[in-house]
Amino acid sequence: MATTIQDIRAILSRVINPDTRKTLAVTEPELRIAASGDAFDITVTLGYPLFNGEQALGAAIRTALDAAGARLGKLEFQSRIVAHAVQRGLRTLGNVRNVIAVASGKGGVGKSTTAVNLALALHSQGARVGLLDADIYGPSVPIMLGLSGKPKSADGKSMEPMIGHGLQANSIGFLMDDDGPAIWRGPMVTQALTQLLSLTNWNDLDYLIVDMPPGTGDIALTMAQKVPLTGAIIVTTPQDLALADARKGLIMFQKVDVPVLGIVENMSVHVCSNCGHAEPIFGQDGGRQLAATYHLPWLGDLPLQLDIRQETDSGRPSVVASPDGEAARRYQDIARQLAIHVAGQPLDDSGSRPKVVARTS
Repeated sequence: MATTIQDIRAILSRVINPDTRKTLAVTEPELRIAASGDAFDITVTLGYPLFNGEQALGAAIRTALDAAGARLGKLEFQSRIVAHAVQRGLRTLGNVRNVIAVASGKGGVGKSTTAVNLALALHSQGARVGLLDADIYGPSVPIMLGLSGKPKSADGKSMEPMIGHGLQANSIGFLMDDDGPAIWRGPMVTQALTQLLSLTNWNDLDYLIVDMPPGTGDIALTMAQKVPLTGAIIVTTPQDLALADARKGLIMFQKVDVPVLGIVENMSVHVCSNCGHAEPIFGQDGGRQLAATYHLPWLGDLPLQLDIRQETDSGRPSVVASPDGEAARRYQDIARQLAIHVAGQPLDDSGSRPKVVARTS
């Protein structure tokens, strides 16, 4: 009996995607199959950026078809990144499909360095990515991206994002004097942040990475409640003090119905630049254990390494400065896992919800 397209769908429905660890979606438009003589051309559409040619998934598909005696013609992969659900009562930004908060319970754990490198990694994997610096009191994105000057405005109301290494970016640091502190109270800060988000002309972004302010105080909580977030990741070190605050951060997001997409452990081990000796000076596996305790994805760890600090301070973070280095590889792996977990979130339905209008009598 001749093999049909439906037979091919049935075969592929049992294939496990090595990246997601789930069975392959076999309905259109995720999977398109066309007969080509006695072979079948297959196009797989994935909800995250393509990276390294999807070699593992391609091998799994070929193995399944070979075992069933079906002949494969062309096998192609496409990426289609869509908007995913945000907090109830909020609507996604029309020109930003997914907003991802990068947060920590405290400062000094390398959150900003992680945020900028993950944004650059997603960009290098083919996504359209923006970076919003939400740390009003300590904006660091201008230095990390090697940018200066002020955003342009065509209408005197909205701002064009600055462009650094292919990222669309905005920060309060672009709007203030270099040495001018932000001596503002909480309400002014939250207003400034929401304006930075809504008045920036983000151009068709797959992901907007938000470098959140440290801590779980009023500013971070207001951001978590008012910004339409697809999810958040928590950056911590293995140290018990950092982990205690990281727990507070992830619980804060959970209480406002923002999915925590995973844990990143920074400064997991110190690597000596002279001899290469590795030593876990802040402890071991704290981030991994935190992820296990709260049943959250473990995205990966990063070393405490001199090159990462030097490259970031120079305005060329590791993913750009040393793309073939070990640190860049780790950032790429974490970014890929992040994108895969985003793709697994429920789809956005905010556009179909009725708007709530307050009326006064």
